[in-house]
Amino acid sequence: MTASPSITRLNSTDLMRDMEHSVEKSSPKVSDISMTAAPEPPKADCRPVTITYHGRDRIDNYAWLKDANWQEVMRDPSKLKKEIRTHLEAENSHTELAMSGTKQLQATLTKEMRGRLEEDEASVPAKDGAYEYSTRFETGGQHPIFCRRRDQRSSEEVLLHGDEEAEGQSYFKISGCAHSTDHSRLAYAVDLKGSERFQVRVRDLITGKDIGTKIEDAKGDIAWANDGKTLFYTMLDDNHRPFRVMRHTVNMEQKSDDLIYEEADPGFFVSLEKCQSGQFIIISAHDHTTSEIHLIDANDPHSPPEIVTPRKMNIEYSVAPVGEKLLILTNADDAEDFKIVEAPLRNPNRENWKDVVPHEPGRLIRTILEFANHLVRLERVDGLPRIIIREIITGAEHTIEFDEEVYELGVLPGYEFDTNTLRFTYSSMTTPLRTYDYNMVKQSRELRKEQKVPSGHRSEDYVTRRLMAPSHDGALVPVSILYHKNTPLDGTAPVLLYGYGSYGLAMPASFSTNIFSMVERGFIYAIAHIRGGTEKGYGWYLEGKLNKKENTFLDFIASAEHLISKHFTSAERIAIHGGSAGGLLIGTCANLRPDLWGAVVGEVPFVDVLTTMCDAELPLTPPEWPEWGNPIEDADAYDYIHSYSPIENVKEQAYPPILATAGLTDPRVTYWEPAKWIAKLRATKTDKKPLYLRTNMEAGHAGAAGRFDRLEEKALIYAFLLEVMGFNPRPNV
Repeated sequence: MTASPSITRLNSTDLMRDMEHSVEKSSPKVSDISMTAAPEPPKADCRPVTITYHGRDRIDNYAWLKDANWQEVMRDPSKLKKEIRTHLEAENSHTELAMSGTKQLQATLTKEMRGRLEEDEASVPAKDGAYEYSTRFETGGQHPIFCRRRDQRSSEEVLLHGDEEAEGQSYFKISGCAHSTDHSRLAYAVDLKGSERFQVRVRDLITGKDIGTKIEDAKGDIAWANDGKTLFYTMLDDNHRPFRVMRHTVNMEQKSDDLIYEEADPGFFVSLEKCQSGQFIIISAHDHTTSEIHLIDANDPHSPPEIVTPRKMNIEYSVAPVGEKLLILTNADDAEDFKIVEAPLRNPNRENWKDVVPHEPGRLIRTILEFANHLVRLERVDGLPRIIIREIITGAEHTIEFDEEVYELGVLPGYEFDTNTLRFTYSSMTTPLRTYDYNMVKQSRELRKEQKVPSGHRSEDYVTRRLMAPSHDGALVPVSILYHKNTPLDGTAPVLLYGYGSYGLAMPASFSTNIFSMVERGFIYAIAHIRGGTEKGYGWYLEGKLNKKENTFLDFIASAEHLISKHFTSAERIAIHGGSAGGLLIGTCANLRPDLWGAVVGEVPFVDVLTTMCDAELPLTPPEWPEWGNPIEDADAYDYIHSYSPIENVKEQAYPPILATAGLTDPRVTYWEPAKWIAKLRATKTDKKPLYLRTNMEAGHAGAAGRFDRLEEKALIYAFLLEVMGFNPRPNV
């Protein structure tokens, strides 16, 4: 699962390596491949529990793998019940032993991927008044370093050194990091368990020392009022849901912090941010289809929050304050692909909304970014993103143009509001990430940074294409593909097919250095832009959720069959990969069409959908009923989810080799979901192909926090795929 849907901005720090291409056409079939000999895998005890809803009984043989004290385990992993820890560690040992023959390959893959990283990478400095702020890494360093300087001639001042802060910690990740308006203090949030339960700290930038008490049980989003001493943050409840906004005064104890907003509905999450103009702290309460916003005057932090317009089911909106009016992005009035309206700041209720950019079917407006004189919107048309610049006073618009057939864009909010400069990013599957400054008046761009690949990269050595795969009902599914120009397109090449298809999230066809370790070995990499995402508009999302979820799975299968029909690959030469809700996708497709796949990888896979959606105490369950349905209250929703949930539909049939990963402190997809999935597969399937579970006992949903540690996790996945697919020609270096 994932948190509430939001636009993911491109911020790739992956870099890539150029190697000579090598392909073995006569590679063995998957069925001919066996992994390193290993003892019998661990077998989870079968302890049947009968679960009854709506008069339907079902049996869960592995419910015991969920620790009844899971909330405490999120805070302190050492509290995990001994028998559960023993089982997870036995699975880890089995995976490690069975994969021991790939140790050298894993080391090679890690070295390759690290060779594509610019180890001392630095962001383009962002100006804020007298300072320029930036983030960089040191060679060999795992964590970011936050810096500032007066100007290009001034020496750098290190504000927060991630590697030094991480010393002695088994897990360490910095989330929100924000300096005060007067530049005297830095607030930052750290996760020490991987559970996304953050600790907020405040640092005095004069002394370089943390001041006051640490704020516990925070979500990680923070915002300063304009007085430089008042900090707003969100708190998590016992079930890991962000439900309160608190006001903290520097140097005061957390127990004296003031409650500003509390959400009573467990189906709504709370978040906050400071608007681009600096006028307001924005509090948002939202689930996946409905939102409500309150504003706090950043110049008067003790003023009460003021509501923009009350929530109404299935109406979403976000706001951009500009002067005395609010610009609002919304799907109100049946604007399925969203529109932009304006309202007076003093009375912004919905009855006063006036269209500025009317709804246009097929043009999905993804996000807006406001400046003093311009409004920027990032939208998607026919599966491709585009950036539109609008003069606020005149309404004149222009589009930033690009040449490639398939690419991805991101807009980056800075610290300045009264500026004519927009910073945006561009990349494609073959083109490294580029950061531009764009003059919105002169309509000119300046390249500020291009992602470096220390080991070399030649874009012309690779081909990226966009295919359209016909699905079961005639819908055309976009499929983005990447391959080396020398890869044979005669059906012999293996394919790594990735998909997600949930929450309205569009999968970017962007540059990722890690995947070239597979592409250089002859794999074709493909992304299926299936229903459940918004690649073809908001309707594309609606056609892949609730009682139309089947379209997501059938689109993915259709994408694979289209690649076969066009002679890119053949059956059993396709490895499928998905993470989180993408793990639901690959788990369901493994049940439906095991004959198509040569291998399956589920990273923190959401595979126990019915059980999770019936557990209202889990962090994300109530907010996600609008996505999947509420099987507790709705018998039809219960039956429909039961019809596709991967664990419920494991069959006595042959399955391809499967690798699943988990994170012990994962609050999104809890560790017991992949553990139960592998246990049931092992007890049910009819073949002897390998099943592996690897649980990170010191991390959560995102895996390892350090950038090099993450490469080792990726190398395990790639080594598994290369080994079981029997396709591992060594690139010529």
